[in-house]
Amino acid sequence: MAPRKRPETRKTLEVVLRPRNKRSRSPRELEPEAKKLCVKGSGSSRKSDSSCLWEGLASRRVPPSCCSIIRALHQHKLGKGAWPSLQQGLQQSFVHSLETYRIFQKAAPFDRRATSLAWHPTHPTTLAVGSKGGDILLWNFGIKDKPTFIKGIGAGGSITGMKFNPLNTDQFFASSMEGTTRLQDFKGNTLRVFTTSDTCNIWFCSLDVSDKSRVVVTGDNVGNVVLLNMDGKELWNLRMHKKKVTHVALNPCCDWFLATASVDQTVKIWDLRQVRGKASFLYSLPHRHPVNAACFSPDGARLLTTDQKSEIRVYSASQWDCPLGLIPHPHRHFQHLTPIKATWHPRYNLIVVGRYPDPNFKSCTPYELRTVDVFDGNSGKMMCQLYDPESSGIISLNEFNPMGDTLASAMGYHILIWSQDEAGTRK
Repeated sequence: MAPRKRPETRKTLEVVLRPRNKRSRSPRELEPEAKKLCVKGSGSSRKSDSSCLWEGLASRRVPPSCCSIIRALHQHKLGKGAWPSLQQGLQQSFVHSLETYRIFQKAAPFDRRATSLAWHPTHPTTLAVGSKGGDILLWNFGIKDKPTFIKGIGAGGSITGMKFNPLNTDQFFASSMEGTTRLQDFKGNTLRVFTTSDTCNIWFCSLDVSDKSRVVVTGDNVGNVVLLNMDGKELWNLRMHKKKVTHVALNPCCDWFLATASVDQTVKIWDLRQVRGKASFLYSLPHRHPVNAACFSPDGARLLTTDQKSEIRVYSASQWDCPLGLIPHPHRHFQHLTPIKATWHPRYNLIVVGRYPDPNFKSCTPYELRTVDVFDGNSGKMMCQLYDPESSGIISLNEFNPMGDTLASAMGYHILIWSQDEAGTRK
């Protein structure tokens, strides 16, 4: 298939720069009648919405730090401190720094909502974002140069998944409702089409890439999962779910280990070396509602799933078929909202997810805010909530950069960049 050229648009990108030392009002100042719900840096006192496998989740308060990070490092150097305690000290220090995080840049480049995010693997200030109209933005917010913008086809061109090419980071993979999974560059050239559908009733909803095995995996809206090599050769194409495959993820440490999530209310785990048909999965993890995402932790030892209503689950490699813990959390699905997906922090055992307050949620309180929630991956406790009164919409996508110090969020048409407030840090 001949490469296609996608024209660039001349649309002006709206980028808002905010001084880092500008103080944002806290949720308590904004909503005086609200209960102690969203004070930045502190956990909520809500009760659990359903039975939880983690003891003490109902309190959801941050445990006091037992020692400073300096003391933890000193004890570790002397051989008196274990590595887990050192890691916990580092994580507590980072959670404390989250209290000073503010939105310092904002952009609204699209005429339809943002649907996917991907950080550049080696440039910590470079972000790729796809939209429901098929538009794609490459934004290096660390410099003042104009971002690269690739115009999509409009309605029906939604970008459902994006990954930078690990073998050439000037290129990226994209799956779309246009009916393709493709490799292209940021000049708008389509370099290779990996999958394409012959009908408008089938499109691709997710993708992942492995640089070690040099494979591309993608899932479609009727339950099929396709595995290809980097040259575009199809290795197999099987119907692994009864309904749409919303997410596919390769384990970062064992890239032959694949997780697939579906609206058929299951997450399945596969060994790519042993796939023979739809019944050859290693584990099937049933959920009570359709599932938006299934993400492996950076060390590959845990799996994080997000359903379409009010539950986040964590599974462990020690027992994949039984959840280690359940976190009640409101993030219900809505047709005109980009599905909310929880993700891992790249360095710490922390979970980040956007909140969509639900009046039917038992712990819902008056004036509950649409925050970005950070949970501890071990205990399931709320560690911190981020909120900006000038960006109070529903934040569907959240992802930290590979360095773990900057958070990108997608809120409707807007892209938000959160970073540490330098003035707050000095204080």
